Amino acid sequence: MSAVSQPTATLSVRTLRFFERFTLGQRWEHVLLLVSFVALALTGLVQKYRTEPISQQILATPEALLTIRNIHHFFAVILTLEALYHLARAIYLLAKRRMPSAMFPTWRDVKDAGQMIKYLVYLTHQKPRFGKYNFEQKFTYWFLFFGIGIMTLTGFIIWFPIQITSVVSGGVVPAAKLAHSTESVVAVAFVLIWHGYHVLVERLNLSMFTGRLNEADMREHHTSEYERLTGQSVEAAPANRGGQA
Repeated sequence: MSAVSQPTATLSVRTLRFFERFTLGQRWEHVLLLVSFVALALTGLVQKYRTEPISQQILATPEALLTIRNIHHFFAVILTLEALYHLARAIYLLAKRRMPSAMFPTWRDVKDAGQMIKYLVYLTHQKPRFGKYNFEQKFTYWFLFFGIGIMTLTGFIIWFPIQITSVVSGGVVPAAKLAHSTESVVAVAFVLIWHGYHVLVERLNLSMFTGRLNEADMREHHTSEYERLTGQSVEAAPANRGGQA
């Protein structure tokens, strides 16, 4: 009896393609910012809302209050050093004419925002085609940039009131407390509700830790950047699922 040959199944191995999103240094900055921001939020909110039951339990003794304040001050220094490094690096890159322009707002961001609003209210079926950073990400960056600046300045005024009032009017201290408290609540709500939802919940985007973004996300959320990097039109590209090429 002759053996019957069976057709051999050919497996097509498709290579996962990823695009660099953040450098190693930028990822470390993200981690430091995230850790210090969360620590400052937790230790700051219990002091702001100290009449709440949970805050009273945490701040039950003078020693506990001192510990919370020391933790808050420690991470305030970490955040300040991170902000100063980020600013110094940006100034250096600007001086060397090597500063990437992708994060700076442009008129296109205004048009993209208008296009997105029309898409969300079903006035159009066409979503905006974003570059490396969309208008939401730019808004988040600049909101935090100036917000951290306000919180840092007012935080040190509250931390060293005697030294500060030796050179300026004493009224600056209660004003700093109000500005610091209000800005911190707004920043926490903005980061958790806006940025946290869009990045981690809606898209499960972990590029801030891995430094890479898969091809599917690049094609869908950063279409213009994908076409610039690959030279391939998204309309002409084959369908992509799960980050596969």
